[in-house]
Amino acid sequence: MSAHTHLADTNSDQDRSQILDHTHGGRAQDAPERAIGWSFTFAMLAAVIALLLLTIVRGPVLSLNGTVEAWASITVAIVMQAVPFLVFGVIVSGAISAFVPDSFLRHITPDNPFFAVPAAAGAGFLLPGCECASVPVAQSLMRRNIPTAAALTFLLASPAINPVVLVSTAVAFQGHPKMVLGRLAASIIAAIIVGWGWIILGGKIPMSHIHAHSHAGRNKWDAFRASALHDLMNAGGYLSMGAMVAALIKVTVPKAWFDTVNEHQVVACLIMGILAVVLSLCSEADAFIAASFTHVSPVAQLVFLVVGPMVDIKLFFMQYGAWGKGFVVRFAPSVFTVATLVGIAVGFVLFAV
Repeated sequence: MSAHTHLADTNSDQDRSQILDHTHGGRAQDAPERAIGWSFTFAMLAAVIALLLLTIVRGPVLSLNGTVEAWASITVAIVMQAVPFLVFGVIVSGAISAFVPDSFLRHITPDNPFFAVPAAAGAGFLLPGCECASVPVAQSLMRRNIPTAAALTFLLASPAINPVVLVSTAVAFQGHPKMVLGRLAASIIAAIIVGWGWIILGGKIPMSHIHAHSHAGRNKWDAFRASALHDLMNAGGYLSMGAMVAALIKVTVPKAWFDTVNEHQVVACLIMGILAVVLSLCSEADAFIAASFTHVSPVAQLVFLVVGPMVDIKLFFMQYGAWGKGFVVRFAPSVFTVATLVGIAVGFVLFAV
């Protein structure tokens, strides 16, 4: 065994020890956060179940000219379509978090940062996971001395282009294969542009912000369980809330308003991009929400799909906790701008608007 390998193994053991120590000591501190997250998720899912029962019973409460009934039906339909992909996605994400060694990407990532960026974007396709897990994974890569730009590129690409997300997009947009191609192309291009821009502009993250943080247990199966439950806890509630908001927009906003907005494609794309940030959906399920906006153009739908996995409200807080306020203030607006512009450009090329 070489000295370099021995040193890497020693550092890896130290990192694992730090993670376990942090995990063991931080459980009491994380308990309120977990309790709030579970309460939110259960409340949202309970609301969807209640809507399902009301839709079946069709009582007087749903008789407001059919509006409430239509809202409930659309909400339940969106959630029921998306849940299988969401569950599968968090299982895959948990398995990767627990069983894939942190050093795996280090062996396939070029040392040159400019070449490492597209390599990291491609690795995002090989290692599926939702954006809920992207920040901890990016932190782990940085601790393994992978170039920061490559780690951030992986953070942006993995939730957007992995096989689970692409399959769910194909199911949500049946008969529209261009949407899958557009999401794949625009997400990769946007992630690489951000990564290269980080290098060119000399972006840095202080080493004091590159620290271990994990909710995993003391063995791989505990880590898998904790990671999967954490992702499901975060994603399930946001999915239900997103479905409710999307259904509410569909039944309350007049079609004439969408027609007016669609006359100004850039405005429509900006609105859908902002909506993606606000809804904070899991990438395994966001295609079903996007597909429900049938009154907006395919270009605007594509922008929604490109922006959502890269920048949203829950990612703001996760990145703030990981790398500080200065990073979020610089990174999030840049990512939103690049993702929106690339989504518009690829959309116009594909859909010939």
